Amino acid sequence: MSVDPVAEGDGATTTERPSLRDRFRLRRPFLLPSQRATADNIVAAPAPLRPIDLSDDAEVAQVLDLAVRVGEVVLSAGTGVGDTSAQVRFIASTYGLDKCDIDVTFDAIRIWADRGARLPPASDMRVVKYRSLDFTRLAAVDRLTRRIRSQVVPVDQAHATLDEIVSLRHPYPRWVSTAGWSLLAASIAVLLGGGVMLAVISFATTAVIDVVNRALHQLGLPLFFQNMIGGVIAASPAIALAGFLPDWRADAALVVAAGITVLLSGLQLVGSVQDAITGAPVTAAARMLEVVMMTGGIVAGIGLALRVSAMLGISVPEIAAGAGRDTEFLALKLCAGAVAAVAFAMACYAERRALFAAALSGAGGTVVFLIAQDIGFGPVVASGMAATLIGMAGGLMARRALTPPLVVATAGITPLLPGLKVYRGLYFMLEDETLLGFSQILGAFGVGCALAAGVILGEWFDRLLSRRGGTPRDFDPTYTSDR
Repeated sequence: MSVDPVAEGDGATTTERPSLRDRFRLRRPFLLPSQRATADNIVAAPAPLRPIDLSDDAEVAQVLDLAVRVGEVVLSAGTGVGDTSAQVRFIASTYGLDKCDIDVTFDAIRIWADRGARLPPASDMRVVKYRSLDFTRLAAVDRLTRRIRSQVVPVDQAHATLDEIVSLRHPYPRWVSTAGWSLLAASIAVLLGGGVMLAVISFATTAVIDVVNRALHQLGLPLFFQNMIGGVIAASPAIALAGFLPDWRADAALVVAAGITVLLSGLQLVGSVQDAITGAPVTAAARMLEVVMMTGGIVAGIGLALRVSAMLGISVPEIAAGAGRDTEFLALKLCAGAVAAVAFAMACYAERRALFAAALSGAGGTVVFLIAQDIGFGPVVASGMAATLIGMAGGLMARRALTPPLVVATAGITPLLPGLKVYRGLYFMLEDETLLGFSQILGAFGVGCALAAGVILGEWFDRLLSRRGGTPRDFDPTYTSDR
């Protein structure tokens, strides 16, 4: 769980301007008759209908700035290097700059454009200073991209629209996002086998984590320490239950596992593994290091809380022998998976049209994972199978919901994040069973990678099916389409 640094000062004080929901969801100005989402990203760049004058330095600079600003939004939301580069190249090519070299790294986008033999090349650069989980902003940029593809919007008008997208307020109040994070924790507690009381405790604990971390973010505390404090808060109610209500000791650990899952859900795991698989090792290493460091903050916070409780003689919440995901009460857990995915989408300000797609993704991934594990597949293989289905179905559902596939895929894998394995590893290490603890932590890492890789493989299957169905998938600056 992370705080959107842009949301604090990007125009939120303006009360008379319309919200993104009013401008982009109700009026829907960017929807095309073909109704194609960027699941078909980027299918083609048309031959420029209104090419710019390549000898005009100011106009060329304006196009390049538009391209890298669009890339900044999608990269900050967790999009991989390949898709980000395609977005940037597409914008530039649409306006006539079809000979470009693009370099996308973890925190910067650079573009060099060839203007011909008689003109010097032009270049631009944008530093990505934030990481934003605002899916409404991502979807609005997606629609702007498709509008540019179909209509070749004048550059100044596209800049004005992009300015509004990145400056307007979130589509609903902040407390709705807090409720989304809390509902996510409650759903995970149910998915892991907890009852109503544990779900309520998880809900309240996560609400406290969100409020405290938001206040700490306002004070400028680095995200690592925010996650560490979140880990302490997540473990505290479980320690109290285990210490003062012995009958709850076996179930109290589920509260910690739910808190870990919520804290992990804001990390850009999918993007880091996607970059590693698709040939962007530098950015993949940087993203993976960030994921590892933020996870380390969570682990340190929970480990600190457990160690202090042991020093004070308070019982440490133990893992019940049968704790985990199984097919018992399958219908209830399927609903919990769907609610968890919807809650995550709400917490990240997804548009309403994306919530139903997220629910189907979460429910489908949950049932595949539970059944696969029940028939004998291990958690890593079962996670990969479920994530492959989520990635493949995410593209299909994204076309129906007209929302980026990243939204559906990220929400769908959230219920499957290995919060329980992380806690098991910490518990065994605290009990001086280092080998078992390290094995559980390594298993949690394997599950996370399997989830991310499965999403990427599912998206590849989706693109393959689209290609066979007649939809061109490869970027081609000269391709034109009447669809």
